[in-house]
Amino acid sequence: MATTTPSGLRGADGRAGRDAHPDDGPSMTHRQIMKALSGLMLGMFVAILSSTIVSNALPRIIGDLGGGQSAYTWVVTAALLSMTATTPLWGKLADQFSKKLLVQSALLIYIAGSVVAGLAQNTGTLIACRVVQGIGVGGLTALSQVIMAAMIAPRERGRYSGYLGAVFAAATVGGPLLGGVITDTDWLGWRWCFYVGVPFALIALVVLQKTLKLPVVRRRVKVDWTGAFLISAAVSLLLVWVTFAGDDYAWASWQTAAMVGGAVVLGAGFLLTEARASEPIIPLRLFRNRTITLASAASLFVGVAMFAGTVFFSQYFQLARGLSPTMSGVMTIPMIAGLVLSSTVSGLIITRTGRWKSWLVTGGALTTVGLGLLGTIRHDTETWQLGVHMAVMGLGLGMMMQNLVLCTQNQVSPEDLGATSSVVVFFRSLGGAIGVSALGAVLGTRVTQYTEDGLAELGPRGAAPGEIGGGAFPDLAALPEPVRAVLESAYGHGVADVFLYSAPFALVACVVTLFIKEVPLKSGKA
Repeated sequence: MATTTPSGLRGADGRAGRDAHPDDGPSMTHRQIMKALSGLMLGMFVAILSSTIVSNALPRIIGDLGGGQSAYTWVVTAALLSMTATTPLWGKLADQFSKKLLVQSALLIYIAGSVVAGLAQNTGTLIACRVVQGIGVGGLTALSQVIMAAMIAPRERGRYSGYLGAVFAAATVGGPLLGGVITDTDWLGWRWCFYVGVPFALIALVVLQKTLKLPVVRRRVKVDWTGAFLISAAVSLLLVWVTFAGDDYAWASWQTAAMVGGAVVLGAGFLLTEARASEPIIPLRLFRNRTITLASAASLFVGVAMFAGTVFFSQYFQLARGLSPTMSGVMTIPMIAGLVLSSTVSGLIITRTGRWKSWLVTGGALTTVGLGLLGTIRHDTETWQLGVHMAVMGLGLGMMMQNLVLCTQNQVSPEDLGATSSVVVFFRSLGGAIGVSALGAVLGTRVTQYTEDGLAELGPRGAAPGEIGGGAFPDLAALPEPVRAVLESAYGHGVADVFLYSAPFALVACVVTLFIKEVPLKSGKA
């Protein structure tokens, strides 16, 4: 907490065996809270920037490094996977160690991954560096929620969740624009997409050192490394399966049986380990709480929709509409504007009323409608129409993301805030990782199918499918106009299919939120 408010958190006095809560003493003023959160929000900005800044640069990056759709998907999925696997670990460590030291460690890990990623000479090295980046981002994402919960009462938390949502939106809209400009600038190039976040991370380290002072209760701990390994291995095996199934091997094959069976065995081992561990990475007892269980399920499904809506837009704008990386970022502004508006407004109103369920349900409905509308787009869809569809989806996502975490934090005691917050973020990231991997494979298959059909219709004017790049991203400028038109149409239709397939997941998330029992946010202790 800020040094100006020693009475807000009165030090490591041992109460409840965890950090004290602000309501144990005089409340912090808004200015004091914002000062304490300033470095945290900067760290959150860095975390989101790391993933969004490369979104519009990825077609250029993968093209320069000689990769194809599979590499494109794994550059995104690798970061999501490591973030997913480590989020519960960060949350558990936050219940046991200095939260300030942990968030600073996450920033240093992010910096190391970013610097080496900028030096990558092939897609394999880049994917490995993205894994390192994801570990750091997992810590920043989980710890931002945990630290905020440790300082602010649940009733007031909605207001500050809105601020975090606004930071998320700023990084989400600023990242693609900045990444596009950097990629289009000859004297910089796409490698600076990885370097540019480093100064922000260094500034966040300094600000956190000066403004964030939380009490620490030191005790003997046992980190559940076995559980962390088993859940990471299970998820990784599933992602490898969905990425290559239907391409390198058939869906119904011995490889499928081996990978799915192995993932099930690893998952069962994880559950057995968690049931017996003295310090489980994900305490299974939390799921006895209906709100936590349902919010986790909703986060899983909304994660698919959320990441599908941000990852594949760059391919649509650059390969289906022929826009530059910079203009690709500009075109996503309607979606981000909707997200900023809904996350900020919902946070302020929730703080005043203490009521949050209607926002979750409405958000789920809008996300479903937005994805359904985006499923109808083609490469020549009117710009205003596309903007309306994106805005609807953005409004829905803004109402759901932070508020799913908020409603679970309201259900637990202070000692479980870290684990609970990270569980919800974990399932959202898991949904995103699985969604990006599976939908990326679907996109590759659909684009190939539409391209083959289009070239067949061209007849003698067309080219053989193998002449277009053998799975690598095509250089549209180098292709004859009839072939280029076929590819633009194929990518437009293929990305629309991805959105259409994502809509049912958002609908499931909406239905799940209907069954969450609303408990008005507390004004006192968590």
